[in-house]
Amino acid sequence: MEKINLLFQKWRGSYSRELGINLKEKDYKEVGKWFIASMLFGARISEAIAMRTYREFERNNLLTPDRILEAGWDRLVEIFDSGGYARYDFKTATKFLEVMKNLKERYGGNLNSLHEAAVNEKDLEQRIKGLGKGIGDVTVNIFLRELRGIWGKARPLPQRLVITAARELGFTEIRGDSEMEREEILEDLLRIWEENRVKGKDFVDLEVALLRAGKDYRRHRISKD
Repeated sequence: MEKINLLFQKWRGSYSRELGINLKEKDYKEVGKWFIASMLFGARISEAIAMRTYREFERNNLLTPDRILEAGWDRLVEIFDSGGYARYDFKTATKFLEVMKNLKERYGGNLNSLHEAAVNEKDLEQRIKGLGKGIGDVTVNIFLRELRGIWGKARPLPQRLVITAARELGFTEIRGDSEMEREEILEDLLRIWEENRVKGKDFVDLEVALLRAGKDYRRHRISKD
């Protein structure tokens, strides 16, 4: 489908790949890195700030629960400030420490163990949220989206911006927004991808490209208003 090729020409795919995080082998350290990045992307800040802040974590070798807990609150605030998180530095540092403490105590710091312990898709999402009160639906969706096809129980529904772009591009005719309808939209997207695979890309690349396109559609609507 030409629309998919055009989509990839304009929009980048997977965030994890862009950050140099390799999730394919399910290595718990790489999954942990993506979890840190997902927590950053889940805040109400720009992609650029989230990526810059992740690079600060990377540069300071703060990519495991142990390292983050050892760094402590003051050091984390410095990291967030360096990345551009000035408005959220205090509460985000507190959130990170709580989440990493719980991850270490409950699952030995290994998110693969959390996945194995989950009974099903919904339980997986609840266990991730249960790591800390600062983890909401958006963060869970971001995190699990790029583990789709890697973790068997990772099957988040498409975010609304993904759905917006899918409708604009004619990838789905479903207009509703209920959970059942979002399930049907996901099936539409998976079917389209199976029929129109692009070499060197995965379904997650399509989903993230649609997300970025959806943000662009939203920006244009706001500017017109």
